[in-house]
Amino acid sequence: MTLPRVVDFLAGRPLVVLTGAGLSTDSGIPDYRGPGSVPRQPMTFQEFRSGPAARRHYWARSHVGWGRMGTAAPNAGHLALARLDPELLITQNVDGLHERAGSQRLVALHGRVADVICLDCRETSPRVAMQERMAALNPGWAERHADVAARPDGDVDLAETADFIVPDCAGCGGVLKPDVVFFGENVPPPRVERCYAAVEALGEVGALLVVGSSLTVMSGLRFVKRAASRGTPVVIVNRGATRGDALASYTVEAGCSEFLTALVDRAGEPRVGAAGRGRSAELSA
Repeated sequence: MTLPRVVDFLAGRPLVVLTGAGLSTDSGIPDYRGPGSVPRQPMTFQEFRSGPAARRHYWARSHVGWGRMGTAAPNAGHLALARLDPELLITQNVDGLHERAGSQRLVALHGRVADVICLDCRETSPRVAMQERMAALNPGWAERHADVAARPDGDVDLAETADFIVPDCAGCGGVLKPDVVFFGENVPPPRVERCYAAVEALGEVGALLVVGSSLTVMSGLRFVKRAASRGTPVVIVNRGATRGDALASYTVEAGCSEFLTALVDRAGEPRVGAAGRGRSAELSA
C-alpha cells in the first residue's frame, strides 16, 4: 500500500502508536535489526546478575556509550508523534527521546536508560549521577574509548574491561542496574495492562500504528495480536519485513520520520483524542 493511501486511511482515527528502535535511527542511535545493523545478542538479566565481571563489562561499555545516547536529540518522527498526540504512545525504546520531544500519554515499555535502580534496596537515581561517579573512579576511560563503535542500547563494543571500577549503591552498597528491562526480564504487568486497555478501547474505528519495529520479540508483538484479534486495523511502517506483517491491514515500506510527518501534515492541527486532553503525563518507567 502506498504511503499517501495509508495516511488517508489513518487520518482522523483514534490511534495507539507502538514505536521501536527504527524511529531513533534518524537521531544517530543504531538499531538491532534494521538494514545495515550488525546482529548481536545483548546482555541478559541473568548474565548481569551472574557476578562482578559481567557487571564491569556492561557498565564499562555503557559509560562510554551514554555520552552518545545521552546527547541524542529527538528527530522529526519524535516531534511529529508529539504533535499527533495519540490515545497512547507505547515505545519499546529506552532512549527517552519521546519524552524530550514532548509526548505525554506515553508508556515506556522497557523503562529508560536515563534512570538507575538498585537491585537490593530498589532506590532509583539519575543516570547522570552514575556517570559522574564512574568518571571519578575511572578517569580518562571515556576519552580513551571515544572512537569505539556505538551499539543500539547505549553502549559500545569493548572487549577489555577488567580494570573498570563499578560503583555500588550509595545508600545500601547494593548492585546498580539501569532501570530498563533486560532480555530475560519481564515488563512490569501494570505497563502491559495499560497498553492492552488502550488497544482494546480502539475497537474497529481506531487503529494500531506500528512504527520502526521488526516485532521480533513478543514484548511488542502481543499488542498487534490483541488488536488483530479484536478487529482493530493494524498498520505497520518499517524498513523491511516484520513478524507482524501477516496480521496487518496495511504495511508500508518507508522511513519513520517521512511517514509520521506526512501523517501529521494530513491531520492538520492536533486533534482532541477520544480519551480527552489535560491529563498528567504518564511516563511508565
